[in-house]
Amino acid sequence: MIGIIKLVAKRLGFGLVTLFIVSLIIFWAVEALPGNLAEQVLGQAATPETVEALSKEMGLDRPAFVRYIDWLSSALQGDFGSSLANKRSVSEQLEPRFFNTMFLAGLAAAMSIPISIILGVLAALWRDSIFDRGANVVTLTSISSPEFFLGYILILFLAVQNPIFPSISNVSEGMTLGERTFATMLPAITLTLVVIAHMMRMTRAAIIALLASPYIEMARLKGEPRWKIIVVHALPNALAPVINVVALNLAYLITGVVLVEIVFVYPGVGQLLVDSVQKRDFPVVQACCLIFAATYILLNLLADVGAILSNPRLRHPK
Repeated sequence: MIGIIKLVAKRLGFGLVTLFIVSLIIFWAVEALPGNLAEQVLGQAATPETVEALSKEMGLDRPAFVRYIDWLSSALQGDFGSSLANKRSVSEQLEPRFFNTMFLAGLAAAMSIPISIILGVLAALWRDSIFDRGANVVTLTSISSPEFFLGYILILFLAVQNPIFPSISNVSEGMTLGERTFATMLPAITLTLVVIAHMMRMTRAAIIALLASPYIEMARLKGEPRWKIIVVHALPNALAPVINVVALNLAYLITGVVLVEIVFVYPGVGQLLVDSVQKRDFPVVQACCLIFAATYILLNLLADVGAILSNPRLRHPK
């Protein structure tokens, strides 16, 4: 047990170092923009007095290293500063948007994980059958298509020609769970189609690889049904790679929602990021990028920890 705790703590330490490096990249990417940052925000028609006042307000008169330390320490406390566009707190703007993004990603995960595992088990059960080949073709086609293309196709068939779901995901705080789910269904289906292929194919490959194991052969010799061999004996031992790929796809669901949110005008962090880039609202851009990076790193760490806990061979050095 102590070895597992040490291994998990080591992975968490690597994650913190990675997040620190990412924060440096985010901050210095804004610093590397040519010209004065205050001039870029105000435009070419700004007077020198206005530029100087905004520079002092943004702290540009201080050294970059000092500003980075202040920004990072404030971000760790949940304070990302104030927006340049509306002077509102960045944290207040991010809170409802982050909840909306997490709700969209959670709905897509709740749809994609069971569907992909069931399809993977059935594809392994009926290996090289018409169902197996058809499922591979459909999932590979969906994953090969860009998110915005799938989104517009779904809008055409499920919102325009057959008005089942709304084409624009208008989400507000006063909505019930059912209303919010209904309004978010089209972007959730889009994300599900994008990530389902990875999880299905990994489940299928892991189960097929285990079917040649001696204990599977013993189960066959005992006359166990094929479905029971796969579900009861093979699937539990295939959970380690499946958990890993599921967690990686969850990380994609959180960070890959930008295009989907834009297509469906969904009020999430991705939509806020794009709007802030257009307005040159750099404090909001930095906060959105840092949140995306932290979420992606955290879910990757959960994937590593889940794989370690589900596979005893990963707990010991080779």
